[in-house]
Amino acid sequence: MEHRSFPSSVIRLSHGAFYSRSCLPGTGKTTVAKALAQQLNAVHLRVDTIEQALRSSAVLKTDVGPAGYVVAYRLPEDNLRIGKVVVADSVNSLQVTRDAWLSVAEHTSTKVAEVEVICSDAVEHRRRVERQRSDIDAMKLPAWQDVIDREYQNWDRPHIVIDTASKTVSETVAELLARLGFTESP
Repeated sequence: MEHRSFPSSVIRLSHGAFYSRSCLPGTGKTTVAKALAQQLNAVHLRVDTIEQALRSSAVLKTDVGPAGYVVAYRLPEDNLRIGKVVVADSVNSLQVTRDAWLSVAEHTSTKVAEVEVICSDAVEHRRRVERQRSDIDAMKLPAWQDVIDREYQNWDRPHIVIDTASKTVSETVAELLARLGFTESP
């Protein structure tokens, strides 16, 4: 089996910041997003939470389709316009979703740096997926087969790659901040 890496975008704003963290389960997406949000005193916006809320509402019980993303694209704009830093956390495996997050940056006049978060060790990636527990009530997590079968489109533009395979969360966040040009803790 070929091991694939999965995407994550990071968007920086001139008057605040918008970090869109995304990749498939097990690469450390949500863990790193939460740690980054905490370090930056930012709003953590998680698409999984939005999608599960839609399912729990009894309006959309199973496949929520693009609804969670459509809601998620609007929330950062509101927060950014009032000067908040936002860390957006989502599975972002399609070019169309990456482009939609970039349009959030356009609407708020931002510069963009995109980051792909990977776990280069397939055994470790699988272990993480199989041991993962949901912190969102009633959310069903994907199995390893679901993760590797998920459609993933290659990047069509330059981006930063961060590998979480052998790093702690703190090391990963420090590396990400350094690669984004932060010379000291924000």
